[in-house]
Amino acid sequence: MRILAPSKKILLTLAAFTLSYNINAQDQNITLNQDPKFEQLLNDKRKINTSISTNDTYKIQIFSGKSDEAKKTLSNFKREFNTIDGTIIFNTPNYKVLVGNFKTRIEAERNLEEIKKRYKSVFLIKPSK
Repeated sequence: MRILAPSKKILLTLAAFTLSYNINAQDQNITLNQDPKFEQLLNDKRKINTSISTNDTYKIQIFSGKSDEAKKTLSNFKREFNTIDGTIIFNTPNYKVLVGNFKTRIEAERNLEEIKKRYKSVFLIKPSK
């Protein structure tokens, strides 16, 4: 290894400081161009998410059994009661068809009476708290 003379050390140190003095970081100005429809869609999604609540609504169970039968039951239900939402959940060992998102028990019981006319084993599910 070579040992540099003190004058060369000073010269190299000054050169390094001079070169590093002019180094700048990136600017922090960011320009974001997005479609204005995106903000509208985002606001609509926020409204929908606040209106959906699964824990404080009453539901009506209209079926419990095999997957194929549950799908058929839900399809038939949606044809007859197109204003009421329905979904299939799996609760071991059965698939269950739950319908409605009723905010009050009175509203749920009114719909329960109508649904009982068409489906046999129907019952109301209370919200869990």
